[in-house]
Amino acid sequence: MLDNQTKEQVLVEALPYIQRYEGSTFVIKYGGAAMTEEELKQTFAKDVTILRKIGINIVIVHGGGKEITALADQLQIPTRFVDGHRYTDEQMIDVVTMVLGGKLNKQIVNLINSNGGNAIGLTGADNLLLRAKRLTPNGKDLGLVGEVTNVNTAFIELLLKNSMMPVIAPLSVGESGEVYNVNADLAAGAIAAALRAEKLVYLSDIEGISVKGERVSTLTRTSAARLINEGSIFGGMIPKVTSAFDTLDAGVNKVHIIDGRVRHSLLLEIFTDAGIGTQMVHE
Repeated sequence: MLDNQTKEQVLVEALPYIQRYEGSTFVIKYGGAAMTEEELKQTFAKDVTILRKIGINIVIVHGGGKEITALADQLQIPTRFVDGHRYTDEQMIDVVTMVLGGKLNKQIVNLINSNGGNAIGLTGADNLLLRAKRLTPNGKDLGLVGEVTNVNTAFIELLLKNSMMPVIAPLSVGESGEVYNVNADLAAGAIAAALRAEKLVYLSDIEGISVKGERVSTLTRTSAARLINEGSIFGGMIPKVTSAFDTLDAGVNKVHIIDGRVRHSLLLEIFTDAGIGTQMVHE
């Protein structure tokens, strides 16, 4: 239990952040352990409800890769990946639609609403929320995998204006009406940039960016480039960091990578001076 002095310090530390962010928009990419472990699911739902109740606009984008693979296996549909992207044929897009647009989306919405939120579930196909074109990295065929070309911000802003919390499954629609599967991280970045969000927060299963075992609390593009050149940031973290700074360049104020395995990690990152993850900021 916290003693009274500690409780007072927590509340006083949070107050200026509450005042600063009232009326702003946060886009949250929801995934990892926070989306699968029951206790963490409950604390996430409480956290986003608290943020909404104090006047912050919340947009949630979720993935669901493990669940897609599990259902595909049950249906004896083979799963394969090309450069980290799930190859998506006609059979697989049906599985993706069922899992993301159906099961998981409605579970998340119900969980938030059960905790006092006002969530509404959507896919990118609803009111042409997300338009996309086929993604072909380095000319490679990924099937029905897309990259977002347009976000219906007027639709999202209408929902936010009416105190709703959009929960978006990253399906999208092409020029001819075809449905595309979009990587949830990339969809969240596109939506945050289009809304010119105050924050884009990635809930992950890592504590943030670590260098030699120590968490880096703040990164600028200059410091990130230096750490990449030194080899301190390497492998799969390089595209994550690069993508984060591209999102900043597109109009987002801050990008955060936080550990969703920590209870109430959203509140701890946003409302404390030290935070618990890594924030990427403009120079």
